[in-house]
Amino acid sequence: MRMYDLIMKKRNGEELAEQEIRYMISEYVAGSIPDYQMSAMLMAVYFKGMSDLETAVMTDAVAHSGDMVDLSAIDGIKVDKHSTGGVGDKTTLVIAPIVASCGVKVAKMSGRGLGHTGGTVDKLEAIPGMRTSLEPEEFFKAVNQTGLAVVGQSGNLAPADKKLYALRDVTATVDSIPLIAASIMSKKLAAGNDCILLDVKTGSGAFMKSLDDSILLAEKMVAIGEHAGKKTVALITDMDIPLGYAIGNSMEVAEAVDTLLGKGPNDLTQVCISLAANMLYLADQGSLDKCTAMAEDAITSGRAIQKLIEMVEMQGGNSEVIKNTGKFKQAAYSYQVLAEESGYISHINTEACGIASVALGAGRETKESEIDYAAGIILQKKYRDFVRKDEVIAVLYAENQNKFETAARMVKDAFEITDVVPKERPLIYARVGKEGTEKY
Repeated sequence: MRMYDLIMKKRNGEELAEQEIRYMISEYVAGSIPDYQMSAMLMAVYFKGMSDLETAVMTDAVAHSGDMVDLSAIDGIKVDKHSTGGVGDKTTLVIAPIVASCGVKVAKMSGRGLGHTGGTVDKLEAIPGMRTSLEPEEFFKAVNQTGLAVVGQSGNLAPADKKLYALRDVTATVDSIPLIAASIMSKKLAAGNDCILLDVKTGSGAFMKSLDDSILLAEKMVAIGEHAGKKTVALITDMDIPLGYAIGNSMEVAEAVDTLLGKGPNDLTQVCISLAANMLYLADQGSLDKCTAMAEDAITSGRAIQKLIEMVEMQGGNSEVIKNTGKFKQAAYSYQVLAEESGYISHINTEACGIASVALGAGRETKESEIDYAAGIILQKKYRDFVRKDEVIAVLYAENQNKFETAARMVKDAFEITDVVPKERPLIYARVGKEGTEKY
């Protein structure tokens, strides 16, 4: 078998056989296939695509290129959730405690921030003492005792994906839907959960900018999960405006706490209830309506916030900042961004807000950058709100005043203001399951 022949086959739009795909991945990881040939294959896939079967086989081969996590030491059904990334996306901090408080295990491996999008692990590490790296036995014990644990990805998980992503990043093939699906789902399959809920973001702050592309990606990923024997559902959720009001690590933890106390932003609360309900549904807890009621009761009863406190304490964190979020370290300086005209907010460029938060220190500009957990942005106005000229639309926080000028200009430019009230827009656009796609 020659890589040259496989490249030509895919270039001509033909379907690769299972043994050809597995050969390609294993030999590439072993170093027998050079980067220049794999680059040619990635570009062929970019232009010619892959069938659902090809994508499922490639995902499985990438997943099995390294460690496959065995969660059998954890009792009961284990359900995972993955978000394709967004700005202000602190949903894991809300839905994991909700689901665990309803008796379903959440054994979650999360990532750090990527580009303009925040990472769950970075948010958790804003909690003093919080450990996001646990030995397997500690991880299993934490989930069995408290019902949940959220840690960073560790070990030799899907090494083929790391190599392929580095190559895609420099060959303009990142935004190929089959390659995105295989990358995300390979890590989900390797993580060992029984059920997978996918939160596929769409809009200006997401990697998928259009609804059609978001649905196509969701359908590909659901097909992969079901092919691998995992119950899988995807929700297409809005990321054309930031989720909630807080953008920045400790601020987002505080907003997640507010949401678990029943006093969070309406958009964040609604999305989290839907995500949690679908996770409970996947874990056979009843109809979607019943699971929605369970998720709502977990908040109103106080069980969910208690579960977050238990998780933080189990992972070595100081739960005092959860019981009183005012105890988080505060930024040294703040800066008010003012509206340049009066009118209704018709759009917020979410990606620009994410980049501005990174400029303030809330994310990494390079791999070596240190995060300032207190830095970030609190939006004062959102989509459809009326604002007067010179009214505050956002407050920026940082340790260094020199960071405000650039970030403030980005945030100011991100807001579009019109004379007419914009149309309402849905928070959830569609639900994708093995039975098909339902648009809302």
